[in-house]
Amino acid sequence: MIDFQGILNNIHDDLKAQEVKGIVASYIPELSKKDVNNLGLFMQHVDGRSFSAGDAFTPFSIQSISKVLALSKAIAFEDNKIWERVDVEPSGNPFNHLSLLELENGIPRNPLINSGALVIADILVSHLENPKEDFLQYVRDISNDQTIKYNFKVADSEESTGFNNFAAAYLLKSFNNLNNSVEDVLDFYFHQCSIEMSCAQLSKAFYLFANGGKCMNNKQHIPVKQAKRINAIMLTCGFYDEAGEFAFEVGLPGKSGVGGGIVALLPNNFIIATWAPGLNPRGNSLIGMQALEQFTSQTNLSIF
Repeated sequence: MIDFQGILNNIHDDLKAQEVKGIVASYIPELSKKDVNNLGLFMQHVDGRSFSAGDAFTPFSIQSISKVLALSKAIAFEDNKIWERVDVEPSGNPFNHLSLLELENGIPRNPLINSGALVIADILVSHLENPKEDFLQYVRDISNDQTIKYNFKVADSEESTGFNNFAAAYLLKSFNNLNNSVEDVLDFYFHQCSIEMSCAQLSKAFYLFANGGKCMNNKQHIPVKQAKRINAIMLTCGFYDEAGEFAFEVGLPGKSGVGGGIVALLPNNFIIATWAPGLNPRGNSLIGMQALEQFTSQTNLSIF
C-alpha cells in the first residue's frame, strides 16, 4: 500500500526549504497580504481516508478554482445549452485575455477563463433566486461544511481593481452573451472568486468530480456524463496558458487560482489540494505545481 502520509510529509519538507517560492499576487491588493512561505497539502481518497501536511487547514481565497464549482452548478440548470454560449477549447492565452473574445464573436473559448466564467456567472444570476447566498450554500453542501464563507474584503478589492473583468463583461454584453446587467454579473463573480477554503475543504468540495457527480454525502449533484466533461475541461483548460505543461508534468485534471491554490484529482481514486501563495509568471502556484509533479511521480498515479 502506498504511504501517502509519508509522501506528503516528504514533499512538504522538501519544498518548504526551497528558496525560490514565486511572487504573491498583488493586482488584487488583499491577496498580497499572504505569506509566501505558506504551504499546505491535503489528499482525500474516495474510500474515506485523508492525509495532510503543513497549512492544510488554513483558509485562503480560492479565486479561479471557484469557476469549476460554478460550472457544475450551472450545468444543473442548462446542461447542453451552456455550450452554445461558451466553447470547450483551450485558449492558449492568459486567463484575462480579450482579443479572442472579439475575434470569435463574443463566445469565450472555455468556461475557465475569465470571460467564460462571466457567462457562467450570468447563467447562475438568471436561475438562482438569491445568487450569492444560494451559490455559497451549494459550495457548503457539496463540501459538507457549513463554515465556508465569502471574504468580503477580497470581493471589494477585486471590484475596485477589476477593470479587465469590467471590459470583458461589457464586451460580452455587446455580443448579447450576457442576459443580466454587467453590474449584477460582476458583483456575483467577484464574490464567487472571494470564497475562502482550505486545502482540506477544497479536496472535499471536488470529491464529486472524482466520484461520478456524487458528493461525500452520496448525493448526486451532476450526472456522471457531466462530471466526465468537467474533468476533461479541467485537464485541457484548468491552468490558464500552462494547461499543457500541467498535463505533461502532473497528468491530472485540476484547477488553479491566483490565491495560490491548486486542486487536482484522479477519477475514482483521490483528490489532492495544495496551497502556496507564490505564483509563477503564468499565474499558477510555483510550489504547488512542483508538489503535484512530485506527488504523481512518487505514487505513479495519474490518468496516463
